[in-house]
Amino acid sequence: MKPKNTYQKGTLKRLFRTLFSFYPVALPAVIVCIIFSSAVSAIPAVFTQKIIAVLEQNAGAGWGVIGPQIIRLTMMLAVLYVISLILSFAYTRAMAILSQGALKRLREQLFGHMQDLPVKYFDTHERGDIMSHYTNDVDTLRQLISQSMPQLLASGIMVLTLFSIMLYYSVWMALVVLFGVSFLLLAVKKIGGNSAKYFMRQQKSIGKTEGYIEEMMAGQKVIKVFCHEKEAKTGFDAVNDELFHDSEQANTFANILPPVIMNIGNLIYVLVAMAGGAFLLTQANNLSISGLAFSISIVVPFLNMTRQFSGNINQVSQQLNAVIMGLAGASRMFALLDEQKEADEGTVTLVNVTEQNGELTESSERTGIWAWKQPLPDGSVRYTRLSGDVRLHDVDFAYDADKPVLHDVTLFAEPGQKVAFVGATGAGKTTITNLLNRFYDIADGKIRYDGININRIRKSDLRRAIGMVLQDTNLFTGSVLENIRYGRLDATDEECIAAAKLAGADDFITRLPEGYDTPLTSNGGNLSQGQRQLIAIARAAVADPPVMILDEATSSIDTRTEAIVQRGMDALMKGRTVFVIAHRLSTVQNSDVIMVLENGRIIERGSHAHLIVEGGKYYQLYTGAFELE
Repeated sequence: MKPKNTYQKGTLKRLFRTLFSFYPVALPAVIVCIIFSSAVSAIPAVFTQKIIAVLEQNAGAGWGVIGPQIIRLTMMLAVLYVISLILSFAYTRAMAILSQGALKRLREQLFGHMQDLPVKYFDTHERGDIMSHYTNDVDTLRQLISQSMPQLLASGIMVLTLFSIMLYYSVWMALVVLFGVSFLLLAVKKIGGNSAKYFMRQQKSIGKTEGYIEEMMAGQKVIKVFCHEKEAKTGFDAVNDELFHDSEQANTFANILPPVIMNIGNLIYVLVAMAGGAFLLTQANNLSISGLAFSISIVVPFLNMTRQFSGNINQVSQQLNAVIMGLAGASRMFALLDEQKEADEGTVTLVNVTEQNGELTESSERTGIWAWKQPLPDGSVRYTRLSGDVRLHDVDFAYDADKPVLHDVTLFAEPGQKVAFVGATGAGKTTITNLLNRFYDIADGKIRYDGININRIRKSDLRRAIGMVLQDTNLFTGSVLENIRYGRLDATDEECIAAAKLAGADDFITRLPEGYDTPLTSNGGNLSQGQRQLIAIARAAVADPPVMILDEATSSIDTRTEAIVQRGMDALMKGRTVFVIAHRLSTVQNSDVIMVLENGRIIERGSHAHLIVEGGKYYQLYTGAFELE
């Protein structure tokens, strides 16, 4: 086996360190219980030897002589078994609690850390792969913590205890056992290694199959529209066959291993019996710590210990696959936890203020007036009223260093202005809005909000001051009202309803079965795309930011609904700085300035009338001489 190909080096050590940090007292106590219980399970061989020795030494004596000694030894063994039973029950129950508790905390750490990751991480990783951390990886780790690790520890302690007892009674017999066990270990390495390899492939195949099923379920309408059912089934058969092959191989090797080990164990048993008989017949000198000579009282316990020895190695071999997969799952989870959090060195924050005689004073209550709180080098604080003035100066940006997206972009939007971006897909329109929110940081140049470099503004406060309506609408499980309130969690019902009216969503919401209390599931699957977009616009309206970004916000709305939304949008945009991205040029005609982008550069700028008169690229786009796409 080559575990280094499936999990990171040091994963097991880090996992133990993590578990100890969760349960610094309980986990060591459980380990002590496992060690004691396992050691006790190997002790019967000692008592067996002593009882046989009593019988040998008192051959022909009556029960009155040997009875008390046997009863005493038996009672001592019974007491140890009772203690072992109690400890086994205690640690088994404790491990169920500890394992689930540890997984709960790990999931919380994963989800909490995920919230702090930059947008780039989610743009570069598949959703299904991220989801598998919470499903497949957690499940393999559960198996490892709750079953495999305790079983491995228990079996390991028993093997060490048994071998120590063997050496104590006879070095020669112990070497015979060790010789036989070497073949057993070779079988575990060969067969178990192949089993682990295919179990890892099986995990990947499961993920691929689940991903294919998810994709086909999401695209059922498209499949039926284009009569693609046969091809979809063929594709599923291919990934399902791959899963079948990997699972078949994995389970074939896994099922072969136990009987192979059991039969090798039987051969070792026979080998030990023959060696013991030979030592007894030849009256060989015994080499041992105990100083006892070869006798039946040594050979018989050795036979029982041999059974236990091979049985525990069998137990270890059966857990190897779960250990490999569990460590691979833990490695993936730790890799996510090691992802760099979104950097934020901003010190400027957004606060509520009151204004008296032109002076701004911070307020602990919501006043409706916001200001930027800037700490100064001398320890004083400056307040700058939030107005929505946004300026870009000579901005360059690239998602990949060798593939620049924006080149020397300079623009400004004064409070209350509506700025529109038009251009072909890939021209850099959405990239500019991503930079305004600091989803990505610029390579060169400056972006200022109300005269403050946005790198100095704390990201959460910056994003609170910028509303955004995306082309792809995301609605969450909950009522319509709760989805609108997502824009500002302290908004009252009346404020949410007012925002819905402003966006033009109130009309259809009141006609839903339960109005604003209508539950939404599956990303609002019971609503039309246009209705979902209206709720998203209402969500942005209730946030009431001074700057609004509308990224194809009306792209999924029909012409009639667009007219309704446009009236609400006009009311929403009144007094705000608005950035609009649109392919429908009819939606940007009333913009104060229109920026035409091409290959990451602004090639034209001006009002609709001005650009039409110029007769450039915008004129060609507007008149249909060129298409945006």
